[in-house]
Amino acid sequence: MTDAPEDGFPAEDSLQVDDGFHVFDTTLRDGAQREGISLTVADKLTIARHLDDFGVGFIEGGWPGANPRDTEFFQRAAAEIDFRHAQLVAFGATRKAGVRAEDDPQVAALVDSGAPVVTLVAKSHDRHVELALRTTLDENLAMVRDTVSYLRERGRRVFVDCEHFFDGYHANPGYATQVVRTAHEAGADVVVLCDTNGGMLPAQVRTVVEAVLAETGARLGIHAQDDTGCAVANTLAAVDAGATHVQCTANGYGERVGNSNLFPVVAALEIKYDRRVLPPGKLAEMTRISHAIAEVVNLTPSTHQPYVGVSAFAHKAGLHASAIKVDPDLYQHIDPERVGNTMRMLVSDMAGRASIELKGKELGIDLGDDRALVARVVERVKERELAGYTYEAADASFELLLRAEVEGRSRRYYRVESWRAIVEDRPDGTHANEATVKLWAKGERIVATAEGNGPVNALDRALRVALERIYPQLAALKLTDYKVRILEGSLGTGSITRVLVSTSDERGEWSTVGVAENVIAASWQALDDAYAYGLRRAGVEPQE
Repeated sequence: MTDAPEDGFPAEDSLQVDDGFHVFDTTLRDGAQREGISLTVADKLTIARHLDDFGVGFIEGGWPGANPRDTEFFQRAAAEIDFRHAQLVAFGATRKAGVRAEDDPQVAALVDSGAPVVTLVAKSHDRHVELALRTTLDENLAMVRDTVSYLRERGRRVFVDCEHFFDGYHANPGYATQVVRTAHEAGADVVVLCDTNGGMLPAQVRTVVEAVLAETGARLGIHAQDDTGCAVANTLAAVDAGATHVQCTANGYGERVGNSNLFPVVAALEIKYDRRVLPPGKLAEMTRISHAIAEVVNLTPSTHQPYVGVSAFAHKAGLHASAIKVDPDLYQHIDPERVGNTMRMLVSDMAGRASIELKGKELGIDLGDDRALVARVVERVKERELAGYTYEAADASFELLLRAEVEGRSRRYYRVESWRAIVEDRPDGTHANEATVKLWAKGERIVATAEGNGPVNALDRALRVALERIYPQLAALKLTDYKVRILEGSLGTGSITRVLVSTSDERGEWSTVGVAENVIAASWQALDDAYAYGLRRAGVEPQE
């Protein structure tokens, strides 16, 4: 690990940001408390590298000594990660009541972790001191003072998290403020005001932070939970009030509904506040980092997350598209490239001429000034969506439709004579799924049969058996997702079914759609489009 200078950042890094403002990430500790997240040591090391690459100032790695996994993480991080931007932070608690700091094993574990920075959680709500710690208010202050002083004497930079601070301030402002003052006077670099229950609103946060700052003179930070949906707003309200240290988690991961989301906070600070909190050029890495961490924790990236979601700069309404065609800034608050994202045009029954023209441009299809062609595509899309198709989630099917209209015909790679899928229910309770396809490709009639773990899988395999000899490029295609939706109606099992299929090759992923009263027929349509699009991507020329 790179040695840290007095300002808390690696000395060798030429891209360090000013220590006057801290971006502190706690994904590896607080974020890992989210339901559904279980991080291995390898996961934590990978996420730490991503966060350091993004350029945060501090990465809270966990609670060494509290569990073997966190202890191992600090040992391996010291040996395996050369931090370029961040300082590693160990989390722990103040000494136990009635025990000297030097005799407390968990305080010793913080020192032994080797982390240059330590965050101590301290009680600042009088009821928590008396009911949870079962000690006196004076002893709690001594616990804060002794532990901070002890760690400072051993060369550690210390941040103090005042747990339940806002609730404690509401109940007993004098005592909550005294905890902050005690930590500050003992040598804590930052005292963090925590909205542990997440119940505060921005105006309340700003009022309290301003008051505490005026009364104590301490450097203050903010840690906001998102139980009111205001964690990001509360974090920025604290900054407005004078806080210079923000604690966040990647993608807002955290206990209950989550924490203040690192990415919108950083984007707001850099873009809206014009405050440099990342090394130069790192803001453009934000979308990539967000999605990479989502993959590590095995959660699907939120499509509607501000700044980094795939829908963050997606436009569907025809009115929006008309304006964007003139100037994208008319319906976008920033250029998406600033945060590593892209603008997308969605095609739906709301689409107008501008939507189709912009989508064609996005797909590399020149529609020229052919107003009749564009009008025909608009009507075709509206007609198909009325029947149940959706193109905003199936770009590949839309591109095939658009190219067919531009070229005046649908050029395919094979002609289907027939297909069928059979599900056999056997006496022993098992099922057999078999499919047969009959088609023509390059002048040859082909009949192929295959089994699968379901009728759709059997069709997919049969189609591959039939075509891979003629189109070996199909071997690179992989089905990555399959979604079925019963469309609105009152026909019960006879309702219209929509199927969305996602397929990938070595270069990317695409989605196709099929609609029919029969789920297998709808699946066939989506598979057919997926194969056609995949072959086009591979540079294979369609048959006439």
